[in-house]
Amino acid sequence: MATVNKVMLLGNLTRDPQLSYLPSGTAVVEFGLAINHKYKGQDGSIKEDPCFVDCQAYGKSAETLNKYCRKGNTLFVEGRLKFDSWTKQDGSKVSKLRVNVENFQFMGTPNKGQTDRNGDVPPEEPVTSSGDYANEDIPFDSTHK
Repeated sequence: MATVNKVMLLGNLTRDPQLSYLPSGTAVVEFGLAINHKYKGQDGSIKEDPCFVDCQAYGKSAETLNKYCRKGNTLFVEGRLKFDSWTKQDGSKVSKLRVNVENFQFMGTPNKGQTDRNGDVPPEEPVTSSGDYANEDIPFDSTHK
């Protein structure tokens, strides 16, 4: 049976990206996105329903996101859902659903603060993680021949 696991989100960063490195030396960045759903309530007033999503990216994509993104910046991401579960020190089980970022694109204009610490402007083209850590576990990926 065929399955699809594809996510596309456009939202604002809820916090500055947090960069770390795996024991292998691969960069990994974690950040949160807020996506607002606006609708008209029964009383006619405009209401908002925010959705907060945790995201992760690997390799050069992680380093690029860490370099250019800050809390409040608008970002478009494409990726797949990943379910993580672990046991805490007190023995309780915890789980989390997050987006494993495969492609992203900076949105907005650089004069709205989307530059790195040196004042460099981010790339305008979509950035993909092709060949990065994130795609190594996809056995049917046609880019790996």
